[in-house]
Amino acid sequence: MPKGYWVSVYRTISDPEKLAAYNKLAAPAVKAGGGRVLVRGGRVVAHDAGIAERTVLIEFDSFEQAVAAHESAAYQEALVALSDGVERDFRIVEGID
Repeated sequence: MPKGYWVSVYRTISDPEKLAAYNKLAAPAVKAGGGRVLVRGGRVVAHDAGIAERTVLIEFDSFEQAVAAHESAAYQEALVALSDGVERDFRIVEGID
């Protein structure tokens, strides 16, 4: 079964306090949903139209698990805390076997 991934690239961070509040709630929600953080921040080399801002990559055992974790009440609470504190490109993608 292909794994599922959350891919999040932050275009701008306008409110670091909201991001910190989100991180405090999102980390346990992701863990409870079976997610494993592979990349969080760190060094980035952007090419083409890429943005060298904060990047997060989280792996789940399946695409369905990744979707369910995003839809969970705990993660939705984290999104409320984040609100308009960042502009990001967030995707849930299916890996390949």
